[in-house]
Amino acid sequence: MMGVFDAIRPYADDEVRPVLARLLADPAFLGTLTRFRFPRLAGPLGWLLKPLIAARLRTELAGIDSVRKLQEKIEPYLDRSIEQATDGITYSGLEGLQAGKPYLYLANHRDIVMDPAFVNYAVYHAGLQTPRIAIGDNLLQRPFVSDLMRLNKSFIVHRSISNRREKLAAYQLLSAYINHSILEDGESIWIAQAEGRAKDGDDRTDSAILKMFHMSRKEAPFAEVIDSLNLIPVSISYEYDPCDQAKARELCIRAATGSYTKAAGEDDASIALGITGYKGRVHLHFGAPVTGFEDSKQLAQEMDRRILGHYRLFPVHYLAYAMWQERDPALKVPEARELFGAAELAAAEAEWQKRLAACSAEEKPYLILQYANPVRNQYRIKAGLPL
Repeated sequence: MMGVFDAIRPYADDEVRPVLARLLADPAFLGTLTRFRFPRLAGPLGWLLKPLIAARLRTELAGIDSVRKLQEKIEPYLDRSIEQATDGITYSGLEGLQAGKPYLYLANHRDIVMDPAFVNYAVYHAGLQTPRIAIGDNLLQRPFVSDLMRLNKSFIVHRSISNRREKLAAYQLLSAYINHSILEDGESIWIAQAEGRAKDGDDRTDSAILKMFHMSRKEAPFAEVIDSLNLIPVSISYEYDPCDQAKARELCIRAATGSYTKAAGEDDASIALGITGYKGRVHLHFGAPVTGFEDSKQLAQEMDRRILGHYRLFPVHYLAYAMWQERDPALKVPEARELFGAAELAAAEAEWQKRLAACSAEEKPYLILQYANPVRNQYRIKAGLPL
């Protein structure tokens, strides 16, 4: 059966050694590592540093012959980068999940790499199995990136297909793979609630993704398929988004011209900034399994209610909402000073002013929007209003 999924699935244990060998012989991979590790020396001394880095990695990875061993090797580095770029990560709801049971985690999407990395971090430290991660093929332009991601339990979502028939076939395969992973392999899945990041801070579930889960099992009722996948809503909340300026710029250009064209290497820059940039505090909430929905649109609304309702709002969100020109006067949103202590609020105000100052006058409304939208959405849910 697995042969059917070879084009998209993560690498299996018996593929780990050959793929690592391929990476250690790949000049593009070693060049990227050299630039990341030694940005000043990479140009003049790259020829010398690349073989040294390859030799060091060969020693480090000598005993790695399974995906689990590789993840255990990477874990301390991930922990360190999380600790350096955040003021702490907290999570809630994990006590409701069972070890050994596979889940389909559907999460809001703000950061290309760190969203699934934080979910991995949370479940790993709670003693649950790490999920297989859905990643768009638009991010896999270079073979070594694809190799790296597939070594770390990622599977490929073919987004860049424009032919309708081919797109349908790709979704059919994706649906079959997700169902196979959970029901046959007993492996959890992480997937974003919609294609692409919510650059305006307005997290919404795309019902087409929920429909896709059902596509490969059309003979069974929608609710039966969804219930069998153990669908878990996950709310990921960053106090500060390292890419907020870039997102504001993109939204501003899009509003002014009607479109936005990414520069070469822009995704790579977003990934690097998302990993290393300051995030403040980060909170993840894992909801209870969502069951009993016969219709994808109603299920999408319920996922929104759960994801947005459990989104942790930080002081900066209330500060942005108070400045937002489109705030809803009918919503009873308290001021930040009513909810947070003086020291916490002062620190947030200083950081927020710094971010506003770094933004041009045209881009500022789009920065405010990113932080204000989650407040609007959560208080509409609290008031029982439609989103």
